[in-house]
Amino acid sequence: MFFVIELQTNKDGTTGNIVTSHATWEDAQSKYHTVLSAAAISSLPKHSAALLRSDGFELEYMSYEHE
Repeated sequence: MFFVIELQTNKDGTTGNIVTSHATWEDAQSKYHTVLSAAAISSLPKHSAALLRSDGFELEYMSYEHE
């Protein structure tokens, strides 16, 4: 089991997160890169994604900061 966490920071400093679970590595990778694809062109000041194993170990992480 894997988890993808999407983190969003708004211009007013409020934050949000979306967590999805995935049974396979391939599904988790697909979701992770889908989130990053949106984050790369996002209008949010900060937009990030992390990919974790079910034990919480971080496998991948990337963040975009837009001025």
